[in-house]
Amino acid sequence: MTPVLDAGRGEQVTVGIDIGTTSVKAVAADADGVVLARARVPHGVQSPTAGAFEHDTDRAWRDGVIEALRQVADGLDVAAVNVSAMVPSLGAVDADGRALSPGLLYGDRRGRTAENDPSEPGDSGELLAFLGWLTEHAPDAAGYWPAQAVANHALTGIGAIDSTTATTAYPLHDFVQWDEERAAAAGAAVAALPQVVPGVTPVGRVLDGLPAAGALVGGGAIDAFGEQAVAGADQTGDVLVIFGATLITWSVLDDEGKAPGLWTLPHTARGKFLIGGPSTAGGMFIDRVDRWLAPATREELEALDPTDLPIWLPYARGERVPLHRPDLRAELHGAALHHGPAALRWAAYEATGFVIRHLLDLAAPAGSAPTRIVATGGGTRSEAWMHAVADTTGLPVDVVAVPEGAALGSAFMARCVAGLEHSERRFGPGLADGRRWARTERRVEPDDRWVAPAAARYDRFRELTARATS
Repeated sequence: MTPVLDAGRGEQVTVGIDIGTTSVKAVAADADGVVLARARVPHGVQSPTAGAFEHDTDRAWRDGVIEALRQVADGLDVAAVNVSAMVPSLGAVDADGRALSPGLLYGDRRGRTAENDPSEPGDSGELLAFLGWLTEHAPDAAGYWPAQAVANHALTGIGAIDSTTATTAYPLHDFVQWDEERAAAAGAAVAALPQVVPGVTPVGRVLDGLPAAGALVGGGAIDAFGEQAVAGADQTGDVLVIFGATLITWSVLDDEGKAPGLWTLPHTARGKFLIGGPSTAGGMFIDRVDRWLAPATREELEALDPTDLPIWLPYARGERVPLHRPDLRAELHGAALHHGPAALRWAAYEATGFVIRHLLDLAAPAGSAPTRIVATGGGTRSEAWMHAVADTTGLPVDVVAVPEGAALGSAFMARCVAGLEHSERRFGPGLADGRRWARTERRVEPDDRWVAPAAARYDRFRELTARATS
């Protein structure tokens, strides 16, 4: 691929931006993946009614993106920018790309229909249901766009997304184009849906007056895809776990294996596949436990008895993979008077490990043979959480050096957008080479004192989950 940069621009610096559930993260990186600047712009997530799960579209998808770019681009000559975000998401916008509705997010009740197939990647049909609700409540909207398109319009004046993100809209997008009949049935014209650009084709350039003006802008990416590209979890036996607001577990396979309740996707690594999927037992659940409980000191956590902990079912907003039950709620079992905040917090971390272990158990018949966890995402900053996951899974946890994995992966994709990566691979020029940016900060080994007691609690966790879902 021929570089498309203008002569004289700073070719080696790119910016990746990730619109997360609770904040916008951004990193500026050089050609070797060294982070030169980073930013985090909080925006929160709203649940104004039971089952609702939404963003303030302007704040999270537009203003936060521009502010994050400003913070990391200051003083740098940026070649290209790429924005990743969670899927699915959808909001109604006017002709200026401003919000006419909240931004609906994955798992929102307005995406549930009898036709949904949550066993398929992307919760097939959810975005189509979002579109139907939005056309009813904002019928005069100029556009119905996911987060990436809103951000790209804010940056370039063009509401567009990349082709990979578009495929998660199936069946509204049929892997080639928007389905006119399905769009019309939902009350929308295809012209109101975002443009789709193939792979790492640039959408345009950052508008004059904005940070990094003139830099190329890619079509965007799925957040988990960005994490995957630069984590280095691409060998048989690797398990990529993303500790974000959503917990996402991917076990690396040699072949396209299937397992009930799990999703299977192609890996960026040649000839590899991923099996697993997203769970609600991530940072959002841990944050909720933090709000429920009094603080616990490091000393109190270290003094816990490995044989004496309660058990959480961590389904505060239902569960996605592998249970596919939006009606589930969090439960605490076995708590006693002598259990303080430290015990309940550690039990919450363990519950996350139990969810990961359950997915790995389910994936075993498909060929999963895990030997280590590669941990990425903001939750990796919690040492206690990483230790609990190592103990509950019995696997070493290799923590990546850059927790903003989706933003870092998006920065690597921006290099592809700018024509700075040239090898031809199945997901676009050079994208599979993102693994060279992978770095491990530390390894957390299972603690022998905790492994056996945690295994006993895992068995009980499975019994309690089976009872709750029967």
